[in-house]
Amino acid sequence: MKKWLIVLCSLLILAGCSNPKSASETETKKKDTHSLKKVSVVLDWTPNTNHTGLYVAKEKGYFEDEGLDVDIIMPGDAGADQLVASGKSEFGISYQESITQARIQDVPLVSIAAIIQHNTSGFASPAAKNIVTPKDFVGKTYGGWGSPVEKSVISSLMQKENADVNKVSFVNMGDTDFFTAVKRDIDFAWIYYGWTGVEAEMRGEKLNMVYLTDYSDKLDYYTPVLATNENMIKENPDTVKAFVKAVSKGYEFAIKNPSDAADILIKEVPELDPKLVKKSQEWLASKYQDDAPRWGEQKQIVWENYASWMFDNGLLEKKLDAQKAFTNEFLPQ
Repeated sequence: MKKWLIVLCSLLILAGCSNPKSASETETKKKDTHSLKKVSVVLDWTPNTNHTGLYVAKEKGYFEDEGLDVDIIMPGDAGADQLVASGKSEFGISYQESITQARIQDVPLVSIAAIIQHNTSGFASPAAKNIVTPKDFVGKTYGGWGSPVEKSVISSLMQKENADVNKVSFVNMGDTDFFTAVKRDIDFAWIYYGWTGVEAEMRGEKLNMVYLTDYSDKLDYYTPVLATNENMIKENPDTVKAFVKAVSKGYEFAIKNPSDAADILIKEVPELDPKLVKKSQEWLASKYQDDAPRWGEQKQIVWENYASWMFDNGLLEKKLDAQKAFTNEFLPQ
């Protein structure tokens, strides 16, 4: 899985599959479809287990139960944040870091649920490269996507061990996958363990992980999140509430039934590796809600901590009004 600044996929609509129904059920559904409100949710990247709750909600009829006809679409060249901010898509998958930057630039994006409660990302490297702490980045080559936040994060981790980020080489990986890149021209990269890390386990390739959360509480931010825009909240709060309720049920199902949830994702996106989906879903099941009182809940302190870190590292022009960047009001009680 890639970070939010790389969007290489073309825009397409993923048609949701449904279970076989009787003729009468099909006819009833045809009638009911006319009364459903059509909305879309745009992904941040290609479908993966971060998105399972959406596919479960569609397959299980949770969206229909809330009066919604939901299309799950790919971001295309514009990117999920731009599509949601412009109103071309009602909902999208985003990240706390990108919403923070958007808010500073007066882009009215709002996070309405945390998909994963804690940051599961980190810097991965093949075990043979002996990169076990941030000081081991010295003399190594990092493969990224060209964002200033990358160097700032690496620098802040290295400073904990009095190491110099200027002794790290930075290259742009483009669309090269992690496993190819580390065999070719890089030593480490930023990954989500729940997908690339699990894939490494399946390949029998041992990784060393330097998790952001092991070195700074301020880097334990929400990634990814479910987002909408301020106008949608103002003009269609009932639709937002219905959407979040259905998605919540989807992720709650995935938490309790990871194998069945994986089957739904595999059915909806058959080009995915079934074994990887199964193992990733099992790994993520306990991470979606984790220690939160309910799936999706966000804390203001988490938004403030990360924004202050970004500001201190010169990544923001001004301080964030965290209260406007997220809301828990649409989560089911």
